[in-house]
Amino acid sequence: MRKKNPIEEARRYVDNARETLREKGEFNAELNRYDDEKYVRAAGNYLWLGVLMALDAVFNVREDRRTRVDIKDYREAVGRRDKKLLALVNDGYDVMHLYMNYDGIQSKGVSDEGFRLANSIIDRCAAMVN
Repeated sequence: MRKKNPIEEARRYVDNARETLREKGEFNAELNRYDDEKYVRAAGNYLWLGVLMALDAVFNVREDRRTRVDIKDYREAVGRRDKKLLALVNDGYDVMHLYMNYDGIQSKGVSDEGFRLANSIIDRCAAMVN
């Protein structure tokens, strides 16, 4: 089986998140929020997994690990190489992983920021890979 390009796969996760919100998110334009937090949570999870995939393509955080990787491990690896990317990762962790995925915040503004951050992180990782 051919190994997939991790950056392309990360972008596919972003597309899946977008599709989830578009098809199932039940957007309420009057309130500028999604009615069902279940799909906001799913989208946040897809976005964060895509970001981790892109980060793994650049940084060897998971290599030779016997324990579960923590966000601190990513922060250390990224911080040694790119402070701007570190700022994006810190914000992305909060927005995609905590606010969207764990908290299920239904505001469209939060979701839009999650997509923006995911794309920025993936684009920056893509530039580092190439």
